[in-house]
Amino acid sequence: MIVDSHTHIWETPGQLGTSTGDYLRRQAGKANLTAKAEQHLSAATDCVDRSVVLGFRSRFLGAEIPNDLIARYVRKHPERMIGLAGLDPTEPDMPDRLTALADEGVFRGVVISPAAQDFHPADSRVWRLYELCQQRGLVVLVHQGTHFWPRAKMEYARPYLWDEVLREFGELRLIIAHLGHPWVDETLALLGKHPNVYADIAGLIRRPWHAYTALVQAHQYAVTDKLLFGSDFPFLAPSEAIESLYRINEFAHGTHLPTVPREALRGLVERNAQTAFDLE
Repeated sequence: MIVDSHTHIWETPGQLGTSTGDYLRRQAGKANLTAKAEQHLSAATDCVDRSVVLGFRSRFLGAEIPNDLIARYVRKHPERMIGLAGLDPTEPDMPDRLTALADEGVFRGVVISPAAQDFHPADSRVWRLYELCQQRGLVVLVHQGTHFWPRAKMEYARPYLWDEVLREFGELRLIIAHLGHPWVDETLALLGKHPNVYADIAGLIRRPWHAYTALVQAHQYAVTDKLLFGSDFPFLAPSEAIESLYRINEFAHGTHLPTVPREALRGLVERNAQTAFDLE
């Protein structure tokens, strides 16, 4: 089963928060990049069995991709879509919001972003979120957000900061988006150290050389089984992302550069996410 572990939908780019236009122009060539649900479904139908759709909320940046939007989409296509709710851990009513979302039964986890929500991963305000997610078996996806928003705080995005949290919450399932870019080495160390930590490769595959070097390192660290395929739709279609991933070893052709075994790439595309999202 192929699971696209990192995709987005939104109704307008304004839901991404202020000052996103320049980023969208650089990455997609236009500031009004669309990510409607129908476009998402069409792209997913081409080649993947399940898609994980991310919500997002940040009062610090004035951003919100509404959880109601994600929930309606998941309910309409329950056999195809997996929803992760956007929560801002700095909001006083966060525990009540999380409990209500968990009771609703639509979402398999939550999306948070220390860089984009202005909190240190070990901030005491967020401890309750970790407790509740561990108790309810909810996945926590950490969106890096390091360069999407000019106001995002890179000092809170360092993957090593999660080590303190993970020592306390050993059963918490954590997914670090974008392989922790730009701190890939720190993420690989976390993957090797903590059994319930995973990372998706969304975004990296749009930069093939960067993806190649990261995947070679992951193979050498023996953690490719902790990596999840993610297209980062709408920035890349899942079919294009899969094709690019399977061609990643072309950089090594005719050289003495190392390669990533085909079976490891296949596991990344077809198997790893089933464990991370408890789909087996």
